[in-house]
Amino acid sequence: MSEIILMSDPKVAAVPVEECGDRLVEVRGTLLTDDRQQRASGGAQFHLRQGVLDRLLAAQTLLPDGMRLLFVEGYRPPALQRRYFEKYSAELSAQHPDWPEDRLRAAASRYVSPPEIAPHSAGAAVDLTLADADGRELDLGTAMNANPEDSEGACYTHAHNIGPEARTHREILSKALTEAGLVNYPTEWWHWSYGDRYWALTTGAPAALYGPSELDARPCSR
Repeated sequence: MSEIILMSDPKVAAVPVEECGDRLVEVRGTLLTDDRQQRASGGAQFHLRQGVLDRLLAAQTLLPDGMRLLFVEGYRPPALQRRYFEKYSAELSAQHPDWPEDRLRAAASRYVSPPEIAPHSAGAAVDLTLADADGRELDLGTAMNANPEDSEGACYTHAHNIGPEARTHREILSKALTEAGLVNYPTEWWHWSYGDRYWALTTGAPAALYGPSELDARPCSR
């Protein structure tokens, strides 16, 4: 497995942001959404920047017949992102009391982005999977949001400890989303983004297009 750049890497935080101002838009009614879980964001999770949604719609046209994208979570308010990061960091600290702060931060960032650079809080990231034509979730090897400890690393996009059907589905998802211009966070097969700092670093863009946002963000002229 090639070396993975984690969200906690200083290279990610060093990427400048040149905010485009794309508004956060509702995705329900446009994409198939998973409404089974009540999220702490109270519905905010069903929003994305317009430029990200446009690319997801393009990706959906690239999927084989009988498959659809299943949207689970997009935008995450900055305060909620901080709460998630601190909670997971505290869990890791309890499990590994000898770990120094920098190691805890790096380990936590495999699963929850540091709040100051989090793609979800920019409305630039989406957690999603594949479904069949009837909306039934397909096998991609682990449950959505499985952490590295509980999944024995199977949550990593290119993990070897998953079955052939799940591997095929991950490859299909990756091909469509990559061709549409999104990038994957390699520790989470379900996490894809466009326009954020991690995207910029991965693609060589000079700056991120989106920084942390609130739901009242105004549209920019295109």
